[in-house]
Amino acid sequence: MKRTLVFLSLLLVLPLAAHAQLTTPAEKSASRTIDAGALRAHISFLASDLLEGRGPGTRGDALAQQYIATQFQLLGLKPVLPDGGYLQPFELVGLTGHPESMTFTSASGRMELRYLDDFIANPGVQTPQAVLQDSELVFVGYGIQAPEYEWDDFKGMDLRGKTLLILNNDPEDDPKLFGGKARLWYGRWDYKYEQAAKVGAAGAIIIHTTQSAGYPWQVVQTSWSGEQFELPASAETPRLQVKAWTTEQATRRVMQLTGTDIDTLRTAAQKRDFRPVPLRVKVSTRFANQVRRRPTANVLGLLPGSDPKLSREVVLYTAHHDHLGVKADAKPGEDAIYNGAVDNASGVAAMLEVAKAFTTLPKAPPRSILFAAVAAEEQGLLGSQYLAEHLPVQPGRVAANVNIDGLNIHGRTRDVTVIGLGKSSLDKLLTSLVQAQGRLVRGDPLPDRGFFYRSDQFNFAKLGIPSAYFSSGMDFIGRPPGWGKERREKWEAQHYHQPSDELRPDWDFSGAVEDVRLFFLIGANVARTKELPRWNPGDEFEAPRLQALEALKSEGPR
Repeated sequence: MKRTLVFLSLLLVLPLAAHAQLTTPAEKSASRTIDAGALRAHISFLASDLLEGRGPGTRGDALAQQYIATQFQLLGLKPVLPDGGYLQPFELVGLTGHPESMTFTSASGRMELRYLDDFIANPGVQTPQAVLQDSELVFVGYGIQAPEYEWDDFKGMDLRGKTLLILNNDPEDDPKLFGGKARLWYGRWDYKYEQAAKVGAAGAIIIHTTQSAGYPWQVVQTSWSGEQFELPASAETPRLQVKAWTTEQATRRVMQLTGTDIDTLRTAAQKRDFRPVPLRVKVSTRFANQVRRRPTANVLGLLPGSDPKLSREVVLYTAHHDHLGVKADAKPGEDAIYNGAVDNASGVAAMLEVAKAFTTLPKAPPRSILFAAVAAEEQGLLGSQYLAEHLPVQPGRVAANVNIDGLNIHGRTRDVTVIGLGKSSLDKLLTSLVQAQGRLVRGDPLPDRGFFYRSDQFNFAKLGIPSAYFSSGMDFIGRPPGWGKERREKWEAQHYHQPSDELRPDWDFSGAVEDVRLFFLIGANVARTKELPRWNPGDEFEAPRLQALEALKSEGPR
């Protein structure tokens, strides 16, 4: 942790001379083609009611794909797929089903939790029925196995067929472990379900608190109700029967059956010597599971590079085009469409403007630029997962990923927030570009939320591809101190994953334009700089990057 802090201190005072040619006159000119009117126009269509919330596999999803493909074609981007088209189709498995209740029994009594109010549960299997029948409930702390930290919450216990009760996030008491307050991959819900399946559990229940999740229970209700999507399961991949969340209040009621206090268990789970705790409670639930397959697609467009050798490498831009569709249980007259204007029609609009800026350059950069509007991000980063598994080039040939997920709609800021600051050499470049705009780089003000692992760049980082992921700052020009934080919290509470995330006339795109110009300029610099970006020594993604580059050596010099 100290090494990271020292690195960040040095990073913020690096002179601009560290990049002899930070931007070229042509790049500066091209960046000025990015404007607020075009951003608003793209958002206006993509977030319109006509697209019905862009739910995966729906008519609105297909309309969004065709709109983006048409824009790529208008800009002169080339198809990169074997069939000569812009769409990279793949199949999603849609799962619809949930229990009305979940029953907990012990020697001292029986308790039922109510769906939505007390718990959320979804099938973990792609079969017509999901079942837990008298499955033993075992508390497994944070459900983490991390050899590099000498941490194993399972301690070799036989957990086959059991249901695991798991704390959200990761241990925070020791700043030397798991990034301290910063959330790592180990703190994510998808990691916990994956680990539970690997040890043979039948079910897994994550205990929700607003503090540990970084969002209120209503976000779990919205995001985990209705049809859920996955990529088709392979026979080799272990599966849970049931994936669930419970509220902290409901969990405390269940604990009354066990004679165990959840706070005592939470304290014990902070230490390496923690061992799983059988709770002497049986869990049962059974529900029908509607399984259907739906087509969706990523949309890919390529600007070929101008250098005969470097053009084999790409700078990858990504933004997800999907959202949550239509609210299934809307009341008559209620706004039921999750328009997803900020999340993420605005990110797609930004990527289209970046693509436009690249096509106005008098000559394409040496490296190629690959633009990918990916599908099904809201369902667990599925589109970017599919793209990562089916890249048109080898991972070692992807110089960097620049991911765009949401734009600033409140005006200009004096700062830029970099998610994952301190992870790669891209920080140095980005800091210099931000300083050239007269602004400051700041790290994520909410490192405990694990934002780096919650958007599409994560799937490419797992392949070792250095990733830039940043957003607007919090220090708004002309606003009092704390105004930005207040607006962010209000937006998350009232509009995040809600039908009210709609384009409004009072949105101020002046700050968004500055940010989108940064998205363009960082990619332009990487596309013409001979040295590839790299992860900082010791970073969790350094090893796969070195492996990806090693795999290219059999082909000879770059």
